Amino acid sequence: MKLTERLSHYEKLMRLDKPIGILLLLWPTLWAQWLASHGQTDWLILWIFTMGVVLMRSAGCVINDYADRDIDPHVARTRERPLAAGKVSPREALLLAAGLALLAFLLVLPLGKLVIALSFVALFLAASYPFTKRFFAIPQAYLGIAFGFGIPMTYAALWGEVPLEAWLLLTANVFWAVAYDTEYAMVDRADDLKLGIKTSAITFGRYDLAAIALCYAGTLALLAWVGWQRQMGMAFYGGLLVAAAIALYHMKLIRHREPQRCFQAFLHNSWLGAAVFGGIVLNYLLPGL
Repeated sequence: MKLTERLSHYEKLMRLDKPIGILLLLWPTLWAQWLASHGQTDWLILWIFTMGVVLMRSAGCVINDYADRDIDPHVARTRERPLAAGKVSPREALLLAAGLALLAFLLVLPLGKLVIALSFVALFLAASYPFTKRFFAIPQAYLGIAFGFGIPMTYAALWGEVPLEAWLLLTANVFWAVAYDTEYAMVDRADDLKLGIKTSAITFGRYDLAAIALCYAGTLALLAWVGWQRQMGMAFYGGLLVAAAIALYHMKLIRHREPQRCFQAFLHNSWLGAAVFGGIVLNYLLPGL
Protein backbone atom coordinates (compact mmCIF):
# COMPACT_ATOMS: atom_id res chain seq x y z
CA MET A 1 0.00 0.00 0.00
CA LYS A 2 1.33 3.45 -0.92
CA LEU A 3 2.04 5.94 1.85
CA THR A 4 -0.63 8.31 0.57
CA GLU A 5 -3.20 5.49 0.64
CA ARG A 6 -2.24 4.52 4.18
CA LEU A 7 -2.44 8.13 5.37
CA SER A 8 -5.86 8.40 3.75
CA HIS A 9 -7.04 5.36 5.71
CA TYR A 10 -5.62 6.83 8.92
CA GLU A 11 -7.46 10.08 8.21
CA LYS A 12 -10.75 8.20 7.85
CA LEU A 13 -9.97 6.12 10.95
CA MET A 14 -9.51 9.35 12.92
CA ARG A 15 -12.66 10.77 11.26
CA LEU A 16 -10.82 13.92 10.21
CA ASP A 17 -13.00 13.83 7.10
CA LYS A 18 -16.06 14.19 9.38
CA PRO A 19 -15.40 17.15 11.69
CA ILE A 20 -18.79 17.11 13.47
CA GLY A 21 -17.30 15.16 16.39
CA ILE A 22 -14.52 17.74 16.80
CA LEU A 23 -17.08 20.55 16.86
CA LEU A 24 -19.34 18.82 19.40
CA LEU A 25 -16.32 18.35 21.66
CA LEU A 26 -14.93 21.82 20.99
CA TRP A 27 -18.03 23.93 21.74
CA PRO A 28 -18.33 23.05 25.46
CA THR A 29 -14.58 23.56 25.83
CA LEU A 30 -14.96 27.03 24.31
CA TRP A 31 -17.90 27.81 26.61
CA ALA A 32 -15.63 27.03 29.56
CA GLN A 33 -12.66 28.95 28.10
CA TRP A 34 -14.64 32.18 27.81
CA LEU A 35 -16.55 31.83 31.10
CA ALA A 36 -13.50 30.85 33.15
CA SER A 37 -11.48 33.74 31.69
CA HIS A 38 -14.37 36.24 31.93
CA GLY A 39 -14.00 36.87 28.21
CA GLN A 40 -10.24 37.53 28.47
CA THR A 41 -9.06 34.16 27.27
CA ASP A 42 -5.43 33.13 27.35
CA TRP A 43 -4.68 32.44 23.68
CA LEU A 44 -1.91 29.95 24.38
CA ILE A 45 -4.17 27.90 26.66
CA LEU A 46 -6.95 28.17 24.07
CA TRP A 47 -4.60 26.82 21.38
CA ILE A 48 -3.48 23.95 23.65
CA PHE A 49 -7.07 22.94 24.38
CA THR A 50 -8.16 23.26 20.75
CA MET A 51 -5.34 21.01 19.60
CA GLY A 52 -6.08 18.66 22.48
CA VAL A 53 -9.70 18.40 21.36
CA VAL A 54 -8.64 17.42 17.84
CA LEU A 55 -6.09 14.87 19.07
CA MET A 56 -8.29 13.26 21.72
CA ARG A 57 -11.35 13.09 19.48
CA SER A 58 -9.19 11.43 16.83
CA ALA A 59 -7.79 8.97 19.38
CA GLY A 60 -11.30 8.26 20.64
CA CYS A 61 -12.51 7.45 17.13
CA VAL A 62 -9.61 5.04 16.59
CA ILE A 63 -10.30 3.29 19.91
CA ASN A 64 -14.01 3.17 19.10
CA ASP A 65 -13.35 1.43 15.78
CA TYR A 66 -10.91 -0.95 17.46
CA ALA A 67 -13.55 -1.88 20.04
CA ASP A 68 -16.21 -2.30 17.32
CA ARG A 69 -14.01 -4.04 14.75
CA ASP A 70 -16.14 -7.21 14.92
CA ILE A 71 -19.43 -5.29 14.92
CA ASP A 72 -18.93 -2.61 12.28
CA PRO A 73 -18.80 -5.07 9.32
CA HIS A 74 -22.42 -6.02 10.12
CA VAL A 75 -23.75 -2.42 10.12
CA ALA A 76 -24.48 -0.80 6.75
CA ARG A 77 -23.25 2.66 7.82
CA THR A 78 -19.93 1.44 9.25
CA ARG A 79 -18.88 -1.59 7.19
CA GLU A 80 -16.53 0.49 5.02
CA ARG A 81 -14.59 1.99 7.93
CA PRO A 82 -10.85 1.21 7.56
CA LEU A 83 -10.66 -1.33 10.39
CA ALA A 84 -13.94 -3.03 9.50
CA ALA A 85 -12.88 -3.28 5.85
CA GLY A 86 -9.43 -4.67 6.75
CA LYS A 87 -7.54 -1.69 5.32
CA VAL A 88 -5.89 -0.96 8.68
CA SER A 89 -4.77 -3.64 11.13
CA PRO A 90 -5.81 -3.66 14.83
CA ARG A 91 -2.14 -3.25 15.80
CA GLU A 92 -1.80 -0.17 13.59
CA ALA A 93 -4.95 1.28 15.15
CA LEU A 94 -3.66 0.82 18.71
CA LEU A 95 -0.32 2.39 17.83
CA LEU A 96 -2.05 5.32 16.18
CA ALA A 97 -4.34 5.87 19.18
CA ALA A 98 -1.37 5.70 21.57
CA GLY A 99 0.57 8.22 19.47
CA LEU A 100 -2.34 10.66 19.41
CA ALA A 101 -2.90 10.33 23.17
CA LEU A 102 0.81 10.91 23.82
CA LEU A 103 0.79 14.10 21.75
CA ALA A 104 -2.27 15.33 23.66
CA PHE A 105 -0.54 14.58 26.96
CA LEU A 106 2.59 16.48 25.93
CA LEU A 107 0.42 19.51 25.17
CA VAL A 108 -0.92 19.80 28.73
CA LEU A 109 2.43 19.42 30.51
CA PRO A 110 2.90 23.22 30.90
CA LEU A 111 -0.56 23.62 32.51
CA GLY A 112 0.15 22.32 35.99
CA LYS A 113 -0.29 19.21 38.13
CA LEU A 114 -4.08 19.40 38.43
CA VAL A 115 -4.56 19.56 34.64
CA ILE A 116 -2.10 16.70 34.19
CA ALA A 117 -3.99 14.60 36.74
CA LEU A 118 -7.31 15.37 35.03
CA SER A 119 -5.79 14.45 31.66
CA PHE A 120 -5.42 10.85 32.86
CA VAL A 121 -9.13 10.82 33.74
CA ALA A 122 -9.92 12.24 30.29
CA LEU A 123 -7.84 9.51 28.64
CA PHE A 124 -9.57 6.79 30.65
CA LEU A 125 -13.00 8.18 29.67
CA ALA A 126 -12.08 8.34 25.98
CA ALA A 127 -10.59 4.85 25.97
CA SER A 128 -13.38 3.17 27.95
CA TYR A 129 -16.43 4.81 26.34
CA PRO A 130 -16.61 2.44 23.31
CA PHE A 131 -16.90 -0.56 25.63
CA THR A 132 -19.83 0.90 27.62
CA LYS A 133 -22.14 -0.01 24.72
CA ARG A 134 -21.85 -3.62 25.89
CA PHE A 135 -23.34 -3.14 29.36
CA PHE A 136 -24.53 0.46 30.03
CA ALA A 137 -28.16 1.23 29.14
CA ILE A 138 -27.39 4.86 28.25
CA PRO A 139 -23.77 5.00 27.07
CA GLN A 140 -24.52 8.45 25.65
CA ALA A 141 -24.36 9.85 29.20
CA TYR A 142 -20.84 8.46 29.55
CA LEU A 143 -20.01 10.03 26.19
CA GLY A 144 -21.23 13.38 27.52
CA ILE A 145 -18.74 13.21 30.38
CA ALA A 146 -15.94 12.22 28.00
CA PHE A 147 -16.84 14.92 25.46
CA GLY A 148 -17.19 17.58 28.16
CA PHE A 149 -14.10 16.84 30.23
CA GLY A 150 -12.33 19.78 28.66
CA ILE A 151 -14.59 21.89 30.91
CA PRO A 152 -13.08 20.96 34.31
CA MET A 153 -9.63 20.85 32.71
CA THR A 154 -10.12 24.40 31.44
CA TYR A 155 -11.05 25.71 34.89
CA ALA A 156 -8.11 23.81 36.38
CA ALA A 157 -5.79 25.48 33.86
CA LEU A 158 -7.16 29.00 34.39
CA TRP A 159 -8.23 28.95 38.06
CA GLY A 160 -6.05 26.25 39.55
CA GLU A 161 -9.18 24.49 40.83
CA VAL A 162 -12.43 23.00 39.56
CA PRO A 163 -15.40 25.01 40.97
CA LEU A 164 -19.06 24.01 41.10
CA GLU A 165 -19.68 26.05 37.94
CA ALA A 166 -17.47 23.67 35.94
CA TRP A 167 -19.46 20.65 37.11
CA LEU A 168 -22.74 22.40 36.25
CA LEU A 169 -21.45 23.05 32.73
CA LEU A 170 -20.28 19.44 32.48
CA THR A 171 -23.73 18.22 33.55
CA ALA A 172 -25.32 20.48 30.93
CA ASN A 173 -23.04 18.88 28.35
CA VAL A 174 -24.09 15.40 29.48
CA PHE A 175 -27.75 16.27 28.86
CA TRP A 176 -26.84 17.74 25.46
CA ALA A 177 -24.80 14.68 24.48
CA VAL A 178 -27.64 12.34 25.42
CA ALA A 179 -29.96 14.43 23.22
CA TYR A 180 -27.78 14.57 20.11
CA ASP A 181 -26.31 11.09 20.38
CA THR A 182 -29.75 9.57 20.86
CA GLU A 183 -30.67 11.18 17.54
CA TYR A 184 -27.54 9.55 16.11
CA ALA A 185 -28.41 6.18 17.69
CA MET A 186 -31.90 6.31 16.17
CA VAL A 187 -30.22 5.95 12.77
CA ASP A 188 -28.76 2.54 13.68
CA ARG A 189 -31.50 1.30 16.02
CA ALA A 190 -32.52 -1.67 13.83
CA ASP A 191 -28.92 -2.87 13.41
CA ASP A 192 -28.09 -2.31 17.10
CA LEU A 193 -31.09 -4.38 18.18
CA LYS A 194 -29.92 -7.29 16.02
CA LEU A 195 -26.37 -7.05 17.37
CA GLY A 196 -27.36 -6.66 21.01
CA ILE A 197 -25.68 -3.26 21.43
CA LYS A 198 -27.08 -0.97 24.12
CA THR A 199 -27.98 2.62 23.20
CA SER A 200 -30.23 5.31 24.61
CA ALA A 201 -32.43 5.05 21.50
CA ILE A 202 -33.18 1.44 22.44
CA THR A 203 -33.44 2.10 26.18
CA PHE A 204 -35.86 5.01 25.77
CA GLY A 205 -37.94 3.04 23.25
CA ARG A 206 -41.18 4.78 22.33
CA TYR A 207 -40.33 7.58 24.76
CA ASP A 208 -37.24 8.57 22.79
CA LEU A 209 -38.65 11.88 21.55
CA ALA A 210 -39.77 12.90 25.03
CA ALA A 211 -36.38 11.96 26.48
CA ILE A 212 -34.55 14.02 23.85
CA ALA A 213 -36.81 17.02 24.51
CA LEU A 214 -36.20 16.74 28.27
CA CYS A 215 -32.44 16.51 27.72
CA TYR A 216 -32.44 19.64 25.59
CA ALA A 217 -34.48 21.38 28.29
CA GLY A 218 -32.04 20.20 30.97
CA THR A 219 -29.10 21.53 28.97
CA LEU A 220 -30.62 24.98 28.52
CA ALA A 221 -31.87 25.16 32.12
CA LEU A 222 -28.42 24.42 33.55
CA LEU A 223 -26.77 26.91 31.21
CA ALA A 224 -29.34 29.53 32.24
CA TRP A 225 -28.60 28.76 35.89
CA VAL A 226 -24.88 29.34 35.31
CA GLY A 227 -25.73 32.59 33.52
CA TRP A 228 -27.97 33.71 36.37
CA GLN A 229 -25.25 33.00 38.95
CA ARG A 230 -22.79 34.91 36.77
CA GLN A 231 -25.27 37.80 36.29
CA MET A 232 -24.89 37.49 32.53
CA GLY A 233 -26.63 39.99 30.27
CA MET A 234 -29.31 39.74 27.61
CA ALA A 235 -26.81 38.74 24.92
CA PHE A 236 -26.13 35.50 26.79
CA TYR A 237 -29.82 34.69 27.15
CA GLY A 238 -30.34 35.62 23.51
CA GLY A 239 -27.86 32.90 22.62
CA LEU A 240 -29.84 30.45 24.75
CA LEU A 241 -33.06 31.45 22.99
CA VAL A 242 -31.47 30.78 19.62
CA ALA A 243 -30.25 27.43 20.95
CA ALA A 244 -33.78 26.63 22.16
CA ALA A 245 -35.18 27.44 18.70
CA ILE A 246 -32.59 25.12 17.15
CA ALA A 247 -33.56 22.35 19.60
CA LEU A 248 -37.21 22.76 18.57
CA TYR A 249 -36.15 22.46 14.93
CA HIS A 250 -34.39 19.20 15.78
CA MET A 251 -37.55 17.88 17.43
CA LYS A 252 -39.43 18.68 14.21
CA LEU A 253 -36.82 16.82 12.15
CA ILE A 254 -36.97 13.64 14.22
CA ARG A 255 -40.71 13.53 14.92
CA HIS A 256 -41.27 10.66 12.43
CA ARG A 257 -38.03 8.87 13.44
CA GLU A 258 -36.80 8.71 9.84
CA PRO A 259 -33.08 7.72 9.95
CA GLN A 260 -31.95 10.33 7.43
CA ARG A 261 -33.76 13.13 9.28
CA CYS A 262 -32.42 11.92 12.64
CA PHE A 263 -28.90 12.02 11.25
CA GLN A 264 -29.56 15.52 9.91
CA ALA A 265 -30.66 16.63 13.38
CA PHE A 266 -27.53 15.12 14.90
CA LEU A 267 -25.26 17.00 12.49
CA HIS A 268 -27.16 20.24 13.08
CA ASN A 269 -26.31 20.21 16.80
CA SER A 270 -23.09 22.04 16.04
CA TRP A 271 -25.23 25.13 15.48
CA LEU A 272 -26.75 24.75 18.94
CA GLY A 273 -23.30 24.71 20.52
CA ALA A 274 -22.29 27.70 18.39
CA ALA A 275 -25.38 29.66 19.47
CA VAL A 276 -24.53 29.18 23.16
CA PHE A 277 -20.93 30.17 22.51
CA GLY A 278 -22.02 33.23 20.51
CA GLY A 279 -24.16 34.40 23.41
CA ILE A 280 -21.24 34.03 25.85
CA VAL A 281 -18.84 35.92 23.58
CA LEU A 282 -21.34 38.75 22.92
CA ASN A 283 -22.01 39.05 26.64
CA TYR A 284 -18.36 40.03 27.17
CA LEU A 285 -18.05 42.09 23.98
CA LEU A 286 -21.25 44.04 24.73
CA PRO A 287 -21.39 44.18 28.53
CA GLY A 288 -24.10 46.85 28.48
CA LEU A 289 -26.68 44.46 26.99
